[in-house]
Amino acid sequence: MAAIAQQGNIPVLVLKEGTGRATGKEAQKNNIAAAKIVAETVKTTLGPRGMDKMLVSSIGDVTITNDGATILKELDVQHPAAKMLVEVAKTQDNEVGDGTTSSVILAGELLSKAERLLDENIHPTVIIDGYKKASAKAQEVIDNMAMTVGIKDDAALLNVALTSMGSKGITGSKEHFARLAVDAVKQVVEERDGKIKADIDLIKVIKKHGKSLEDTELVKGMVIDKEVASSQMPKDVHDAKIALLNAKVEIDKTEFDAKINIERPEQMQLFLDEEERMLKEMTDKIRNTGANVLFCEKGIDDIALHFLAKAGILAVKNVSSADMEKLARATGAKIIASIKDLTADALGSAKAVEEVKIGDDKLLYVRECKNPKAVTIVIRGGSEHVVAEAERSLHDALCVVRNAVEDGKIIPGGGASEAEVSRQLRNYAVKVGGREQLAIEAYADAVEAIPLMLAENAGLDPIDIMVALRAEHERNHSPYFGVDVFSGKIKNMLELNIVEPVRVKLQFIKSATEAANMILKIDDLIAAKGMDKEPKTPKSPEMPSYD
Repeated sequence: MAAIAQQGNIPVLVLKEGTGRATGKEAQKNNIAAAKIVAETVKTTLGPRGMDKMLVSSIGDVTITNDGATILKELDVQHPAAKMLVEVAKTQDNEVGDGTTSSVILAGELLSKAERLLDENIHPTVIIDGYKKASAKAQEVIDNMAMTVGIKDDAALLNVALTSMGSKGITGSKEHFARLAVDAVKQVVEERDGKIKADIDLIKVIKKHGKSLEDTELVKGMVIDKEVASSQMPKDVHDAKIALLNAKVEIDKTEFDAKINIERPEQMQLFLDEEERMLKEMTDKIRNTGANVLFCEKGIDDIALHFLAKAGILAVKNVSSADMEKLARATGAKIIASIKDLTADALGSAKAVEEVKIGDDKLLYVRECKNPKAVTIVIRGGSEHVVAEAERSLHDALCVVRNAVEDGKIIPGGGASEAEVSRQLRNYAVKVGGREQLAIEAYADAVEAIPLMLAENAGLDPIDIMVALRAEHERNHSPYFGVDVFSGKIKNMLELNIVEPVRVKLQFIKSATEAANMILKIDDLIAAKGMDKEPKTPKSPEMPSYD
């Protein structure tokens, strides 16, 4: 319906015919309903006892996961407000790598509590101001609860990784994966300007199904998804001296069309001999540096491959620039742009370079580099779905260990920090007073949704658990008590070694609050012509027909 203004008796058309519009409370309720549906979709995946989702794409690809970011990425969400919650999950995943489900659940709960306040005629601006104050206070509480952790504190870092993986689909091998995550992150750590930095992009992850999850290995060096360039070359080189070349080992063609007149067969032979001599000169230059392994970003001529093979050099061509950079960091080699600039000083080293056959594929392992600043984890598993879920779990573990190492701060998990935030927010609300007090109390209730869902997903009575959890925090003023989903009791999370990085908690508070406030501020929803009058709420992915 077009928006119409009345000027005397003459209607004035403001928006195009066919434009859909919802205003005031109708728009707010529409947006809140859509956001709540998204939160409902992922909330059963929260915690160690959370369930998985099977997502089937329009072309029949199946994804089985309980990773919030992956679920929302795979869902084809149409409603604009629901899309904002999907963005929250993406932000959480990009910034801290974990806590995606929690952030979406909190945003949904904040909107649900706000809806009740709106029904009591409390203005959205008052709710937004209350939520902002509550968010700032919550972050302060979390900061005060934080405990320090050092890069050498292997046990604490291992517990951070184990907590992250406790809710994932690879629980049987989580100790093995957690150890790999800690070792990999510690290997790529660097100190810059007095701060510790760990770039997890320097940890390459390769997936190959076959064997089992326990056969997943950390290679202190690089694994390149390429094979040796010629069958005549050695497939295994020990005490490797590695050259990295960003140049073609070929004769360059002229930039413009050239015509060569050849009148006699001898001239043709001379031409070919000269080309061969130039290629031999190139390969001799490589051999004379002492290199016995060559990684080339560009092509290598067949004749050059023959000479390299005769010299006993293992060569790999068309290596990606990203892999070349990681090889440089792993082996200590310099990437050289021209063969004539290649010297012995530019070479890197590794204990061994070998071609390994995995299933139908051949991979090149550069093993046991000396103090490599780039490493590789090769994930193995019984099927493609297992390997894909293992990769998602490992990504989260790498991120949380990185966060703990960089910030040096951890916090108890299991809903302990949320219960403490909720307790302190209720005390804070009384001091603020006015209508904002109601918004801060609503925020305190919303934060409790996390321990509530942990209990509910574990098959426990959420009300009993919540009463016991509140009582424990009030009685002892101990912020470390949370929900032990395995025993169904309230226990000290530090004694159970359930800890998380502070960065994950702070980001989940920030991103959920910002998304909820943005949705609450909207009071007019105008859908352009061609869209449905009422934007669709997200539906569960349809199962394909197998008739």
